[in-house]
Amino acid sequence: MMVLDKEDAVRHEDAEKDSQSSRKGVPMLSVQPKGKQKGCAGCNRKIKDRYLLKALDKYWHEDCLKCACCDCRLGEVGSTLYTKANLILCRRDYLRLFGTTGNCAACSKLIPAFEMVMRARDNVYHLDCFACQLCNQRFCVGDKFFLKNNMILCQMDYEEGQLNGTFESQVQ
Repeated sequence: MMVLDKEDAVRHEDAEKDSQSSRKGVPMLSVQPKGKQKGCAGCNRKIKDRYLLKALDKYWHEDCLKCACCDCRLGEVGSTLYTKANLILCRRDYLRLFGTTGNCAACSKLIPAFEMVMRARDNVYHLDCFACQLCNQRFCVGDKFFLKNNMILCQMDYEEGQLNGTFESQVQ
């Protein structure tokens, strides 16, 4: 997506005459002859504004290029948009609908890309799954946990396993 200023646009016939001069830093536009304005792909009206957006090889009013889900103005949320299944989406909604971050190390279910996670070394967990995998005790901020054989364990279960000779130390 590019934000374009009609004032800075180089008309096609002028660009052919002087291919090296005023085009530096200005996107190459195929501007319609004077008097004709670009049509907006969103509302089909002529774009009379000073600024217009170009996305998906179409021109848009700043107010018309919006996310199909949350209706946010895409020109305001950054320079990236996403498209899938004929939908134009902001990053957040694209990830919410189509993105994943991988599988939870505890339950093996997919973790949506927008969801908050806990990490222990290379393992990723849903927040609800980040608990001792023997006694299901949830961990709080600052709690010590142990990682053994890709299992997260509370201190009590880990120490019990150490006494029984079951685990070697891998303190997190």
